[in-house]
Amino acid sequence: MATVEELKLRIRELENELIKSKQKQSDAEHHLRPKIDQMSAEVVDSNPYSRLMALKRMGIVQDYEKIRSYAVAVVGVGGVGSVTAEMLTRCGIGKLLLFDYDKVELANMNRLFFQPHQAGLSKVEAAEHTLRNINPDVAFETHNYNITTMDNFTHFMNRISHGGLEEGKPVDMVLSCVDNFEARMAINTACNELGQIWMESGVSENAVSGHIQLIIPGETACFACAPPLVVAANIDEKTLKRDGVCAASLPTTMGVVAGLLVQNVLKYLLGFGTVSYYLGYNAMQDFFPSMAMKANPQCDDRHCRQQQDEYKKKEVEQPKQEVVQDEEEVVHEDNEWGIELVSEVSEAELQDASGPVPDLPEGITVAYTIPEKLVSEVSEAELQDASGPVPDLPEGITVAYTIPEKVRPTEL
Repeated sequence: MATVEELKLRIRELENELIKSKQKQSDAEHHLRPKIDQMSAEVVDSNPYSRLMALKRMGIVQDYEKIRSYAVAVVGVGGVGSVTAEMLTRCGIGKLLLFDYDKVELANMNRLFFQPHQAGLSKVEAAEHTLRNINPDVAFETHNYNITTMDNFTHFMNRISHGGLEEGKPVDMVLSCVDNFEARMAINTACNELGQIWMESGVSENAVSGHIQLIIPGETACFACAPPLVVAANIDEKTLKRDGVCAASLPTTMGVVAGLLVQNVLKYLLGFGTVSYYLGYNAMQDFFPSMAMKANPQCDDRHCRQQQDEYKKKEVEQPKQEVVQDEEEVVHEDNEWGIELVSEVSEAELQDASGPVPDLPEGITVAYTIPEKLVSEVSEAELQDASGPVPDLPEGITVAYTIPEKVRPTEL
């Protein structure tokens, strides 16, 4: 007799088959555009890639067509993940792998991407249907399950290590767009073990701040190197949630974070600009902090420590490149009239304009010296005339200067 879990899995499979059947019928009604074998820079209204290919003409990207040779896995198809998947689809990515176990709800309609008629559908299947209509040139692979369970985690690792554009090869980038620490730690563990480069993203519970982070196993800090308090203290996230209370959500903040995430993915894959290791976003002040975090040698994840050791070995093996500065030769133009620059200050005048150099510790020099003549030119009587009476002040208080009586205004 089948177990409850097996029955739930069978129900999920039947639901997905029903969704696919409805989507095929919908696709036939909407008449998808034919696939485009090769990207073109031709500027015509019917070319969906003309504005993307213009990046080559403007010198931003050398070979934009390479975007079709990359596979990206998006884990979490919610407020950030769905918009991220749409942007990558519109940019012409080669393959997208979508992971999520949740369903579309009417409560999601304050966000971008999903539509009310998709309520009740699994997010990955609904997303695939929408994205395929946008760009049928992209290959899609969907997985409707929770990656944190043992069996699903094993399958998840298998797909990111063998689910590339060419079957059997790893994906080029994993994007974490999940909304809980348990899933983030699962992605972190998988990528550390496989040596897979990934990017983490998130939006705060108050919906007015977010961040993205590039994680290169062994080189930069992983998610376990500097864990949040919830992770470090082994607190069960489920105990923090209260009935009737939900996190805030703004489509604006999620759109900004998704845009920053995809922008850095494009820069990393296509090799232009500077990829941010960590980039934050504070919507209240429009503040974008940026930093880089090194890997923690005492990280709790043993795979992270192993990756750090391998990275150090590679650094030692690589020959250090000596920076040689080429000295520019001074080119003198012909001086037909024999014009020369002669100093108008004589050696004696230079000495008169300088004072004695004080005895200073090694390595410290003075910017200038005071000529002795200037120090001795003012007599004691002149100093007294240039000063005024000191007022009677409380103990501990002094004046910065006094006003001579000669220059004080007379009483009217």
